[in-house]
Amino acid sequence: MSETLLKIENLHKSFPIKGGLLSKEIASVKAVSGVSFDIRKGETLGLVGESGCGKSTLGRCIIRLLDSTSGKIIYRDQDITQSKGEDLRALRRQMQIIFQDPYASLNPRMTIGGIIAEPMKIHNLYATKSDRRDKVQELLETVGLRKDVIHRYPHEFSGGQRQRVGIARALAVDPEFIVCDEPVSALDVSIQAQVVNLLMDLQQKLGLTYLFIAHDLKVVEHISTRVAVMYLGRIVEMAEAEEMYRGPKHPYTKALMSAIPIPNPDGKKDRTILSGDVPSPIHPPSGCYFHPRCPIAIDPCKIDTPQLKEHGKDHLASCLRL
Repeated sequence: MSETLLKIENLHKSFPIKGGLLSKEIASVKAVSGVSFDIRKGETLGLVGESGCGKSTLGRCIIRLLDSTSGKIIYRDQDITQSKGEDLRALRRQMQIIFQDPYASLNPRMTIGGIIAEPMKIHNLYATKSDRRDKVQELLETVGLRKDVIHRYPHEFSGGQRQRVGIARALAVDPEFIVCDEPVSALDVSIQAQVVNLLMDLQQKLGLTYLFIAHDLKVVEHISTRVAVMYLGRIVEMAEAEEMYRGPKHPYTKALMSAIPIPNPDGKKDRTILSGDVPSPIHPPSGCYFHPRCPIAIDPCKIDTPQLKEHGKDHLASCLRL
């Protein structure tokens, strides 16, 4: 077993909704509701779920781009939820993020060299401008770009090339943990495979640990060591990737798996069609959040909140019917 690099304990994140003459809080969006899991050093934990289920919010809370409402984020045996100032700056060197949209995450006024060198300047990693330039050129070659593009601007690149620049920027401070926030969802399918393979190669070469957020289950299957399934702010199932895809336990996971396209259009595949829409995170259902759409729900599901329990070796699921 690899050592635990990151441990999340009962993490909550709510966004207040204000209204009225005095702008008082009248409700809140419960984006993350009591999430707990760990990430082992050197692995890729795939985090999947429908749009709006809280995946990106969870990722940003973990690396402290957002402050969590409650709970603990333990990185290398240290609770970082209250880290500030120099402690938080030092943490930034170890934990980075690759954003979803390569068109919006790069400053159009900065050159490619300036974008990648900026984290180095902030953390005072290299003594001279020449040393930083050499490192930038090395990183560009590492992610599959020519080093002579250092003076060009983001608008001169395709989406896949911009995402490679984003990866190079994340690597600029030599981190050990990276949140990949749907890094290929905005790219063409042919480019997605190239970027995913690049991330896997970098992980092997540099010993990186990933939290890979996505809604494309085939991409997650390809890159992940373990998979966690999220629904309306809660983790409903977690297992080794091979085990998860071979035998999902939770009815929501089964529905997601049944929606994966198969190569043979004439092949028959049983599909689980979920009824209704995802409930509002402002007023989530009582009991099991999934019960209004669940094909096997019973009356206790409307009242009792299921907890993650083991159903097989290292296979956790939260369902009262299991």
